[in-house]
Parts: sequence; structure tokens; C-alpha cells
Amino acid sequence: MNYYLAPLESVTTYIFRNAYHRYFLPLDKYFTPFIVPHPNKKFNTREKKELSTEHNHGLYVVPQLLTNKAEDFITTAKEIENMGYKEINLNLGCPSGTVVAKGKGSGFLAYPEELDRFLDNIYSKLDMKISVKTRIGKTSPDEFYRLIEIYNKYPLEELIVHPRLQTDFYKNKPNLQIFKEAVEMSRHSLCYNGDIYTVEDFQKFSEHFPTVEKIMCGRGAVANPSLFDAIANGKKLDINTLKKFHDDIYMDYQEISSGERNVLFKMKELWSYLIQSFDHAEKYMKKIKKSEKLLAYEKAVSDLFANCPLKKGI
Repeated sequence: MNYYLAPLESVTTYIFRNAYHRYFLPLDKYFTPFIVPHPNKKFNTREKKELSTEHNHGLYVVPQLLTNKAEDFITTAKEIENMGYKEINLNLGCPSGTVVAKGKGSGFLAYPEELDRFLDNIYSKLDMKISVKTRIGKTSPDEFYRLIEIYNKYPLEELIVHPRLQTDFYKNKPNLQIFKEAVEMSRHSLCYNGDIYTVEDFQKFSEHFPTVEKIMCGRGAVANPSLFDAIANGKKLDINTLKKFHDDIYMDYQEISSGERNVLFKMKELWSYLIQSFDHAEKYMKKIKKSEKLLAYEKAVSDLFANCPLKKGI
């Protein structure tokens, strides 16, 4: 089984990825939060840090691009290739309203003929591995049949399927019937993404899809960084390891961030996921959310780790 870390905007940054790789099961691939190509514009400071090979040493990192313009994709992909990357990913999954309104992410799925031309253009002009992360459609599961026909025309490195519609956002259940048809219809290697939070979730999925040998987790793996290790090796989350993992991320953000507010923003975002692994942590989470200074944040986190056990089965 191959294990991939899904990209989560502002969370799975290079700082998170490196700390994760240090303390938990090293993954087969780490996908960056999406980068939006801009014509005639170089990478900004944040993007340069994300893509720096120095910041991704020893990790197999796949940069992800979000665009509906082939020329911009090609130009940016070539720049990324020149940095030493061999693979790039096209984001056709982001359900954000602002992204979709521009016909990007899962909004691009509503224009299959334009998507077909886009893929024809980028695959004919780039000599590097290009994978696709997709939803099954914008408003109807029936859209997927046309989409899979299009994907089958091109030499995708792999097809990562999150079997929800754009209009589902992250609600409702993944449509496993459509994923089953994807397994039957796709000529590409498939990776599954969607609602794997526990070992039991993975086991149920694997029972239904024994031939699928790649899974991608985002929210589940951030909430429980030992999730992949539990699936692969039966290794449960250790609270001391989790504390070291947190502390490394916290220290690294202090080194690169200007001002306490930016550090707190990053850490509060991370805690919106990590808190799901703790029992009886509500009042401590409130203190974390309310903290406006690092000292208050540190006290709240220290109290949480001292007083809140991990949930059973984590």
C-alpha cells in the first residue's frame, strides 16, 4: 500500500511535512498546498519556501497547481521541473466557492470540453509526470462518466479520486458506487481520497476495494498523525511523540514568522484538527483559541497535554 498526505491549505506546509516525516511513518508522497500560476509573475516568498529543495530534503514532494489556463500551467510546471521536481499534480478537487467561481479546481469539471483541450495541451508540451486529483463532478455524479472518458485519453501518472461533488464540499458521504465504477473504467493507477479517519475506516474501504493500493489522507492524518502508522503497522498515537511533533512545528514557525499573531494563526489552525484526538479537551481548546500571546498559548497547550488523554483507539 502506498500512502499519500493530501494538501491542506495553510496546514500541510513544508514545516508540517518535515516534522511529520521526522516523527511518524515516512510517506510515499507529500502533496503541497496548491500554487496558483500567474502569467509573467515569479513565485512569491511563501511559494519559494514551499518549493525549496532544501526545505523538502529526503521527502518525495509533489507540487500541486490550481489553474484552468494551460499556458500558465506549462510555464509554471517548467519552472518547477527546473528546480528538480519530476512530478506535478493538477488540482481539480478544491470546492471553495471563490475558486469554483473562476472555473478552477472542481469548478473546472463543469466544462469538460475545455478540460479536454487543457489536458491535451499540457500533456503534449510537458515531458514530466503529471497526476490529477479530481472530484466526481460539480453537481451530479453522472458527470463522472464523461470525465473518466477524458482522463483515459491522456498519460496520467495516476488519478486521485475524491468521490464527492463540488456541491458536497466535505459533507455527505463519499460516493463509493461511483468510485467502484472508476476502478472498473479507469485505465490509470487509482488513488482513493476521502473520509479515512481510523484504521476501521481503512479496513472497510480495503474490503470493498482490495485492488486499490494507494490512499491519500488529509484531515484524518492531521487530526491523528499516527493514522498511516496505525494502518500499516498497528502503531497507535503516542502522546509524548505528539508533543514533540507539536513543539517542533511551534518552534519552526517562530523562527520564520514575523510577530506572535502569525505564529498563533498557524498553530490554532493546526489545533482545529489535532484536538479531535483528545478527550475532555473543550475548555483547553477554548483557551488556545482565545490566546493572543505566545505565553498564554503555551500555558493552554501545556495544560491540555497534562490533563487530556488521547481518545481510545487512536
